[in-house]
Amino acid sequence: MSFEILIIDDNVDIRLILKDLITQAGYKTRIAVNFKQALSEIDKKLPDVAIIDVKLDKSDNDGIEVLSYIKSKNQNIPVIIISGHGTIEMAVKSLQLGAFEFIQKPFDRDRLMNFIKRATENYTLKNENQNLQSQLFHFNELIGVSPNLIKIKDQIKKISNSESRVLINGATGSGKELVARKIHSNSSRSDKPFIVLNGALLDVQTYEKELFGEEKDNGSISYGVLEKASNGILLIDEVTEIPVETQSKILRVLTEQKFKRINGNLDIKVDVRIICSSSKDLKNEIKLGNFREDLFHRLGVFQIQIESLKNRVEDIPLLANYFVNKIFKTYNIKEFDLNDNMDYLLNYNWPGNVRELRNLIERIAILSPNNDKTLSIIKESLKPDEQNIFSINDTLSIPLKEARENFEKEYLITQLKKFSGNISKTSKFVGMERSALHRKLKLLGVKDLN
Repeated sequence: MSFEILIIDDNVDIRLILKDLITQAGYKTRIAVNFKQALSEIDKKLPDVAIIDVKLDKSDNDGIEVLSYIKSKNQNIPVIIISGHGTIEMAVKSLQLGAFEFIQKPFDRDRLMNFIKRATENYTLKNENQNLQSQLFHFNELIGVSPNLIKIKDQIKKISNSESRVLINGATGSGKELVARKIHSNSSRSDKPFIVLNGALLDVQTYEKELFGEEKDNGSISYGVLEKASNGILLIDEVTEIPVETQSKILRVLTEQKFKRINGNLDIKVDVRIICSSSKDLKNEIKLGNFREDLFHRLGVFQIQIESLKNRVEDIPLLANYFVNKIFKTYNIKEFDLNDNMDYLLNYNWPGNVRELRNLIERIAILSPNNDKTLSIIKESLKPDEQNIFSINDTLSIPLKEARENFEKEYLITQLKKFSGNISKTSKFVGMERSALHRKLKLLGVKDLN
């Protein structure tokens, strides 16, 4: 990989020295001579490493503001701060804001190059880890053939290129963020940022700072997600967790297309498409007084409902095999087969939804790569009160006729789930005439699964 290093310094001699030194070491360079040009270069393309002078031309510490701006774009980018009049206080402050290293002028060339070498190694390592996680956890495809998933795929096609706000509702772990990412990747904003704000993970006191950013007394700026997502898409996850008083401010942003940072006086114009998601019933939250009805109507121009995995049983084998293949490629381990144990997966209620299924398969891959303990891991991992499989132990206190009926009922439900409720395919598999299967299901009180 050929690393590109952005040099930001208002002193022409320092810029030339840095450029020659870094170019001779085999790195690419770009130059910015002042605060405005620095922001422009960062917006054009994020560097792999940045070297920034503390004092440029805007204020005494405007280099620190550039540091914050880079970190608002990508936390992984190493930034080396240099200063001709640095103090311990300034060094500590820059490191607290995310600087990789702080070095004073006149700098030792070998020391600086050592910093750059470690910075590029650090950047590579973080990106590799992030890519590994992305390959496994942020899969890019909506896997499944259930009616609900087919409908969602169709909805995504229709709304991606519009600018409509979208509200995605579904249980925890059902794939709400994935749907939002698919909308982003299929939209005209696909080359712009996709930023996630998780309302459930924030402290009540920090919502507005995270949303709008903050202007500090020292002149530096902490950018909020509305600015980080500029021209792109902002996903507000678990939107019902946002305090009611903050909801009114979000409504104002949607109405006026502008906002002020905390402690700021200037209006910041915003061009962001907002997608929200929730695992709660928003209409019920409105009745309880936890969510503003006017904001609900603003955010829910288009609504997508993701059903729980237990209601999308036909998707389970496809998802399971997809995760097996994904983990096999990511971890470079022996591929394994779950088909012999699929009944356990089909008859489980999956309270954690797709996320729980993915975690189970990763656990199997790590603990039982040779299939020798797969069944025991499945049984240990699945919550007993969420399992619907009929146990032979249940027959100890009931008559033979009732035990036989219980077994037949559970067996036929399992087979129906395997074939997505298709009576013809199920009857062929179990060896019964279609009409006989219909009569048996009616006798056992099994309703149509379609």
